[in-house]
This record gives sequence, C-alpha cells and structure tokens, in this order.
Amino acid sequence: MEEIKNEKGGVSVATENIFPVIKQWLYSEKEIFLRELVSNACDAVTKHKRLVSLSEAEESDAPYKITVRVDKPCKTITVSDNGIGMSVDEVKKYICNIALSGALDFIEKYEGSDGSGGIIGHFGLGFYSAFMVADTVDVVSRSYRGEPAVKWSCQDAGEYEFSPAEREEKGTDVILHVNDANLEYLEDSKIKEILAKYCAFMPVPIYFESAEAEKAEKKDGVEGGNEPSIEPVNDISPLWLKNPSECTEQEYKDFYRKVFSDYREPLFHIHINADYPLNFKGILYFPKLNSEFDNLEGQVKLYYNQVFVADNIKEVIPEYMLMLKGVLDCPDMPLNVSRSYLQSNGYVTKITNHIAKKVTDKLSSLMNTEREKYEALWNDIKIFVEYACMRDRKFYDRAKGALLFEKTDGAKVTLDEYLEKAKEKNENTVYYASDKVSQAQYLSMFEDAGIEVVVLDKVFETQFAQMLEQDRGIKFMRIDSNLAEALKGEGEKLESEAAVELFKKVSGNEKLTVKFESLKDVSVPAILNVSEEGRRFDEMMRMYSGGGGASAMAEETLILNSSSSLIKKLIEKPDEAVAKQLYTLTLLSRRRLTADELKEFLKTGFSMLEERL
Repeated sequence: MEEIKNEKGGVSVATENIFPVIKQWLYSEKEIFLRELVSNACDAVTKHKRLVSLSEAEESDAPYKITVRVDKPCKTITVSDNGIGMSVDEVKKYICNIALSGALDFIEKYEGSDGSGGIIGHFGLGFYSAFMVADTVDVVSRSYRGEPAVKWSCQDAGEYEFSPAEREEKGTDVILHVNDANLEYLEDSKIKEILAKYCAFMPVPIYFESAEAEKAEKKDGVEGGNEPSIEPVNDISPLWLKNPSECTEQEYKDFYRKVFSDYREPLFHIHINADYPLNFKGILYFPKLNSEFDNLEGQVKLYYNQVFVADNIKEVIPEYMLMLKGVLDCPDMPLNVSRSYLQSNGYVTKITNHIAKKVTDKLSSLMNTEREKYEALWNDIKIFVEYACMRDRKFYDRAKGALLFEKTDGAKVTLDEYLEKAKEKNENTVYYASDKVSQAQYLSMFEDAGIEVVVLDKVFETQFAQMLEQDRGIKFMRIDSNLAEALKGEGEKLESEAAVELFKKVSGNEKLTVKFESLKDVSVPAILNVSEEGRRFDEMMRMYSGGGGASAMAEETLILNSSSSLIKKLIEKPDEAVAKQLYTLTLLSRRRLTADELKEFLKTGFSMLEERL
C-alpha cells in the first residue's frame, strides 16, 4: 500500500470542461456579454488616462472613444477602444488565463488598495462572456508602448493561436463571430437596446456603427463612410456625479423623464453624495401618483462605476419607501451582485439607513425653507410619510417636525400648531373628521364653537393617530365620538325616563345610552355619539375579518338636546313614528344606512308626509 504523505497543490480545471460552463452559466442573461466587453474597453481607456496623469504615457492625439460595430453579413460584433492596449506577453498573461484580471494588477501598481480610480473589472471573467454568443473570438491589440500589434484568436473549445496583426493606433479590437444560435444579436435594434440599458452612463464616449446602415446610406446616395455616429449613445457625466449645487431643477426633471420615461413630473428629488465609509451616489425621486390606487411600486436602478447592474433593486431601499424611483451608483458593491448578497450584506443595510435619513432631511428642509411648496405636495406624500413613521421609529423621530395635518378648510398645520391653538377649548385633544360629507352636521357644530377639525380619511390613519397618542400623551377624537364642552349650551337640562325608553325602543337597541344635554345649536334636536375606543376596536375587528357594514360592537350614546323645541314636544307628547324618524336621521348624519334601515326610513317619511296633507 502506498504511503500517504503531506502534500499541497492547486485545483486544475481542463479547458474543455470550463468552456461549456462559461457558455451556459457565466451570466443569467446572455446580453450582459456586451456590458462586459464595453466595460473592459472603458477600463483600457481609464488605465491610459491614469498613466498619462502620472507621466508614464504620452497623451492621446485622438479623443478617447469606444466603438461598437455590427456587421450582419459577416456575422460579427466588434468592440474597439483606443485605450492602453496589450503586448503579446500581456495577452498571454491576461487573456489566456481565465479569471486573472489585469485590472487587479493595475490597481495594485497605480491606484492603491482602495481601487478608487474608477476601474470597473476586477475578476477577469467578463471577457469570456463573449463565448456565450460567439463560437470564435478574435482580439487585435497594440500596446501604448509602441510594440507590434498582435492577434489572438480562440475557438469556443478553448484552443487559441497568436499571429502578427496590423493596427496603427494603440488600443484593442474584440471581434465576436456570432454563432447561429444567437443571430438576434446582429440586429441593430437589439444592440442599441442593450447599449441603452447597460452602457447609457459609462464614462467613455460610446459610438455605434452598422455595416447594414452604411450600405443603405450609400445606396440612397448619402455618404456614410466608416465614421461612427456624430453623437455618442451614452452620457459620460450623469447628473448623479455632479455637485447638487451645480444642477438645476430642470436638469433633475429632464433626467427623470430620460431614465424612467414618465411624462409626469416628480414631486421632488433627493441628491445623495455619500462619502467614506459608505461611498455611493445617486438621485431618488418621489413620483407623482394619479390616485391612491396607482401602482405604488417604484423603480431603483443600480449602477457600479456608471455601469448598469440591475433594475428595480428593492433591497437597497427602505421597505416603506418602495415607491421611490431613482438611480444609485455603488462602487463598493460587486458588479455581479445577487439578491441574496443584498439581503444579508451590512454595507447594503447602511445604504438603506442612509437613504431613510436623507428622505427625512429633505422633508425637514422643505418644511423649514419652502413651506408653501411643501404644503402643496403634502397630500401626495402623506400616506407614505405616515406609513414610514409607523414602521420606523428613527424615521418618525427625524420627521415628526415635518408632519402636517389638513384642516377641514384645506389649511395645513403641524401637530404643535394645532395643540397650541386648542389650549383654551380642547387642550391635548385633536378633533378629526373621517368623512366631511356624512359628518357635515357635526362639522357645522364644531365650526360654530370655534374648534378646529383635521381630516384623517385613510383607513390606516387611526393607527397612525394611536402612535401619536402614545408618543405625545394626547388624544385623537372623531367629531362624532365625543360631546365637546365647547358644544354645550347653558339652557335648562331636562330629564324624561319615558323619552329614554321610547328611543331605546325605536332604535331596537336596549343597550343604547340616552342622555339629555343642552346644546348651543338649538336647531339640532339630537346627535349620536359612538365611543372612540369602541369604534376603533370595531373597525379593527372588521378589518381583520374582512367584513363590512354598520358597527355592531361600538357603544352608542344618543344625546337629546334640551334646548330643542322638537325634543320638548316629544317629551310632552311622545310619538313613536317621530322618534323613530329622528333616531334614523342621527344615524344618517354619521354613516350610511343599511338596506333595511333605509327602507323603513323612507316608508315612515312618506307616511308622515301624507298625514300632513
């Protein structure tokens, strides 16, 4: 038996085994091959710029550029750059060895360990994504040092060969011979679509050429030549890289329309320029929604050094702010980022927290410096802001000074402003209406008494109010839940056990509480109050059960106005039909009648009309 010895070694992978894996599984989307090749071209240009700045290379005579050319008849896609180029030895070192990235060597030598110089590729696999669509790939390159040009040609089985090449300028051409299974990538529209998606903001001008388009131009008598498009297909200086003080409001709006194809103007934007230790930039927008039933899902595009990585990345946005639209450029995040990485990474968590802070900073800034503008857009954002406050205590603590409430007259106030004005008549109590139409009778009484009423008309706002109650030690009361002291008059207070029993009978509710109070408004014979606590509990139970209809659990109190002539007459001469009609009217003033209640109400009303004739 052979003796076992301690031994070390490296895992070897046969080329014929790794290439099939590259062709099928290197990236989930085949179209990413073009992003990788153009990124490599960008890096080649960036490296040369860096060497020029260090006086280790001569400045280029021609402007830096990348050209993507499609030749459908020849079934080729060519990505050309006039960057640093490669010598024979460098091609052998960096191209012939899978996952040996020249970017890492360059960063270590010229950029420092932090890699802050804008180099995109770090892993050395991107170049081989070309074999996802090509059966043969040629590389023609000439080094900036002036060494002879070299051609490297490799088939999808991994076999390659070197040969001398003709290229006067420094730089590199990567030529893909597209296989028959991927001919769709020879369509001009497809390549333009990919460039627009992945390369729209890369830092080097990118031009698109088409042999087919040139042939058509010559046929029509237009001289196209071999010159690329006059305008690059990308914006090398996207707005998020600029200083916010240098950007105009119109530029922010134009950028929003360009990136998201949304005809509506955003409500406002947040420009993020985070330095160490986070190191990311971006612009986020609060979109305009047509109604509360609009699609609330936003869209955040993730970039890596201006290279598009992924669309609609929810993991980097606080879950209560998913309606945001925008772009984030995170150079400390890997180019091949995955959902699982985003969900568990501490760096991503810090980005999320920073975004939440920037949102609250923006709200506070608008509130303090542009209040009129802020009030105008409050109704569009309040549902998101209130929800965020309920989900994140830190968000609430930062944003509570910017929370507004709309009064029934349309004016906006903060909670402190409301409470300050309410000191005399309803200290530490906020009165609110949930439906100005059905609660119009109550509103009229509160207005006459000089008590301001705010509007909370969304389903979840009762829960929001409860959160504020706990934090501020105050009470929110709906206007039909409590008889405020300011509504009470100074008239004689009547008592009648017979009237109490009469109204219990016509209401069909033996547990109905009936009270006599003198009200300032003598035109109102009766009002129906439902306890705030009971109604909230009832609404919560119905929400969780999915039920609807009238309240069956909340405690009701019928208040009969001692100052009303109608109530005085009813006490003197009880009339069941009148009492029934009056009770139903109080119901109608605070909610919709059920089908049976409406049927009975109409029947009694018609009979009473007939009796008067």
